[in-house]
Amino acid sequence: MEHKVHPEPLLPSASPSSSSSSSSSSSSSSASFSTTARREVYTLWMKSLVLNGNGCTVYDSTGRLAYRVDNYDCKCSDEVYLMDHGGRTLCKILRRKLRMFGRWEGYRCHDSAREEKRPWFRVKKGDGILRRSKSREIEVMVGCSKGKASCYSTEGLGNNLAFKIKDLAGRTVAEVGRKRTEGGVVLGEDVLMLVVEPNVDRLLIMGLMVVCGLIKQNM
Repeated sequence: MEHKVHPEPLLPSASPSSSSSSSSSSSSSSASFSTTARREVYTLWMKSLVLNGNGCTVYDSTGRLAYRVDNYDCKCSDEVYLMDHGGRTLCKILRRKLRMFGRWEGYRCHDSAREEKRPWFRVKKGDGILRRSKSREIEVMVGCSKGKASCYSTEGLGNNLAFKIKDLAGRTVAEVGRKRTEGGVVLGEDVLMLVVEPNVDRLLIMGLMVVCGLIKQNM
């Protein structure tokens, strides 16, 4: 079995104010919400920007800081915040202890860190993680509605952090793998590349990437 993802239609985000359309706010809005009609390539550095901290730092294809996770001195924290480049919280991820497997819930955060009351997505770790197989590694439900059909599935998390997210037709919509230089040299294990295909919710992909990193104890 593969991991299941049930998507929820995204609410349209408010258009940015014309009086605050600086390059910084534009970059934050672009990184935080909606989708784009082009493929997005990110570099994941599995380190925090905070000295001696734990977390993850995400750079876009131009080398600019796009997302960040800072757990400070607590690795695999039960409460993690996915932030934009300026430190504004975009998504809060909580671990709910459920027997031996555990469960994670993601909550969208809006302006002024206002948090939605209902979980945006839920992730449940399956027994495939323990057996290092593809069978029920994790199950993900977005929108938290059991009646919705699965629209995405993920695979490849059992042995390392690299994994894929596919749609119902089997097309890969996002993939995490080792980062290579233009000359083909593979970089360190803490430097990864994330490719997000067009018209895919980038914030959802980032949230799932964070949960996978927590499951594998990489942040």
